[in-house]
Amino acid sequence: MTRLVLTALLFLTAACGTPPNIAMVTRTVPDAGMRTVFVATNRAFEDQHFTAGRESGVEYARFDVSIPPNRDLGEVTWPQGPVPDPTTDFVVTDAGSYPGPTAFRADIRAALTALPPEDREVVVFVHGYNNNFASGLFRIAQMAHDYDAPGLTAHFAWPSAGNPFGYVFDRESAAFSRDALEQFLRDLHAAGARRILLVGHSLGGYITMETLRQIRISGDDAVLQSLSGIVLISPDIDIEVFQSQARAVDPLPQPFVVFTSANDRALRLSASITGRQNRLGNLGTAEDVAEFDILLVDISAFRSGVGDWTNHSTLVTSPSLIQMFQGLPEIGTGSGDIPVDLVSGTVLTVRNATQILLSPVGQ
Repeated sequence: MTRLVLTALLFLTAACGTPPNIAMVTRTVPDAGMRTVFVATNRAFEDQHFTAGRESGVEYARFDVSIPPNRDLGEVTWPQGPVPDPTTDFVVTDAGSYPGPTAFRADIRAALTALPPEDREVVVFVHGYNNNFASGLFRIAQMAHDYDAPGLTAHFAWPSAGNPFGYVFDRESAAFSRDALEQFLRDLHAAGARRILLVGHSLGGYITMETLRQIRISGDDAVLQSLSGIVLISPDIDIEVFQSQARAVDPLPQPFVVFTSANDRALRLSASITGRQNRLGNLGTAEDVAEFDILLVDISAFRSGVGDWTNHSTLVTSPSLIQMFQGLPEIGTGSGDIPVDLVSGTVLTVRNATQILLSPVGQ
């Protein structure tokens, strides 16, 4: 391994995840948030926890995550000692597994039916590089809580190594996981979910695009009609690869939103490792994606939050961005209309693509 690659991988250690495992407690505390997260995973289950091993099938589970009241907005806090404290730490208060997809779909259907019609949406999060099972689970719970997302919260947990030196393993696991994510989306559709917001972060964006591509190619693409939008956060995708994927999927589900940042150090190093100048997530101009109906939101002007020194998770860690987007029912319409709340910067249109160079309020 060259010194450049070794240095890059060390630098990426904090890019997408942290190594702790799930802490479980039975007690709750006043003012703690609570999110139920429905999980589909192709991670192997060994010694009572999900590992980085790959499984050809899909397992289903449910976790009740307690979000502590004492933390910074955008922060995921982990136990610092042997006894977790739900006033300061993310913990799981209850968990269960499903014997198969039939039981899982029945639970999803019942949970959707219990919601008001306007809230019957499933938000599916696909994590990125260097995540173990716990870090992905707690991050989606934090996002759903801090953004006050309505509907059901779901997580696709693919077998990342959860190791900063596992970048190549993770890229191959991402390709391996396309079938499992497709199965998850088909299960949600079969359960009656007719509004699915699919959110992919980092390498999770690559899995998202590959899965959309193979669903479209299959010809059985009714599930694509259930997608209420696609959000790619700091996607770790080669631009030419994305162009190929998007052409195969076309027409893209709408709205289709990509959050980018020129200050994303993780993607800058990923580009160096792969021998390319840029990735989709640090694209500085809409020219390379101008043929597609896409909304690019450039958040380079914002600082990331606690623990995100690579600026790779700014959208979900920055208190300013969370407050700006909190409560917005949508962040694009696919028709060129831009919500007034977002126009605090420069809006550029290049053919089909629209780019917002977002600025903090007051600047």
